[in-house]
Amino acid sequence: MAKLSTDDLIEAFKELSLIELSEFVKKFEEVFEVTAAAPVAVAAAGPAGGGAAAEEVEEKDSFDVVLEAAGDKKIQVIKEVRALTSLGLGEAKALVDGAPGVVLEGANKEAAEKAKAQLEEAGATVTLK
Repeated sequence: MAKLSTDDLIEAFKELSLIELSEFVKKFEEVFEVTAAAPVAVAAAGPAGGGAAAEEVEEKDSFDVVLEAAGDKKIQVIKEVRALTSLGLGEAKALVDGAPGVVLEGANKEAAEKAKAQLEEAGATVTLK
């Protein structure tokens, strides 16, 4: 197999949907035992004074917004999912139809609560994890 250049890889990534790209990042993290958010964790570790303390702080500040059910106003929920993410119409519909599913991953508390409120206002059942 020929080695791909950085530009070739970027062009290949441009063709992926956000869901496919997210799955790639997760697989990349598993295979290479790294975290895409490592630079953020390193920056947080400086003032915290230790790696373990920084991990605890990061976990408390990072929330996943999980769509449990779309409710009666599915079209409104799909619109909110599109507004909160950069998913296309088909991808947003698939996420809503496939509930439960993660709408936002690793969001800060304020963003997660705002997203939860917007989705609930549209009629969805949402939890934060």
